Amino acid sequence: MKIEGKVAIVTGGASGLGRATAEALIANGAKVAIWDMNEELGNQVVAELGENAMFTQINVADEAAVEAAVQAVVERFGAIHILANIAGIARPKTVINREGPTALKDFTDVIDIDLVAPYNIIRLVAWEMSKNDPVTDDGERGVIINTSSAAAYHGQRGQQSYSAAKGGLNSMALPIARGLARNGIRIAGIAPGLFETPIYKKQETIDALMKDCVFPVRFGKPHEFASLLLEVVRNSMINGTTIRLDGAVRF
Repeated sequence: MKIEGKVAIVTGGASGLGRATAEALIANGAKVAIWDMNEELGNQVVAELGENAMFTQINVADEAAVEAAVQAVVERFGAIHILANIAGIARPKTVINREGPTALKDFTDVIDIDLVAPYNIIRLVAWEMSKNDPVTDDGERGVIINTSSAAAYHGQRGQQSYSAAKGGLNSMALPIARGLARNGIRIAGIAPGLFETPIYKKQETIDALMKDCVFPVRFGKPHEFASLLLEVVRNSMINGTTIRLDGAVRF
């Protein structure tokens, strides 16, 4: 699918991987709806990107808010062709601690935001995509890209909720691809390893994690994630799978 002239939603688009993705899509001629909780950063990004960008402050776990936001994108830009599910949280907690079992909410909140919310967005956006005219000779109408993680394959201590959510995104890609095939809609995932994002704030944390890097011996750059996402959009043979983007890092 050619990116120029298409309409994209980028969740978590006000910072980190999401912002780099929004910038790359705009630079390649797309119109982009940025969804994020951070109103100040979201408005700042839209001011920088111009009239082809719009911002919605949203909790992606709020079903009604997401439904309204999808309709707002269609009303503003006329269609939706690309969905980049990037928003998420990580709340590492051990199963038990010295006081007893840790709170169930610490697990379910991550599942709700990192797995249930992306699925809800997928189902609502896929319906709008199904109404599009085909944009390729193959009859393609839309493409969905989920953000997984290396933690889906080898999560660290305390990452059970995050690993479960990201593994869930990987597992549902193929059945969703099969289900949406008749509508000309693809779905794929990107599983980044160590990347420069706002979640890594302490230099000592970064230094400790660097020992697991293979090559290049550094954290990934947000623009490298965005570059792969653009290729997923362009390459119609990428469907029903998740691509690792981790520089061979294994924990």
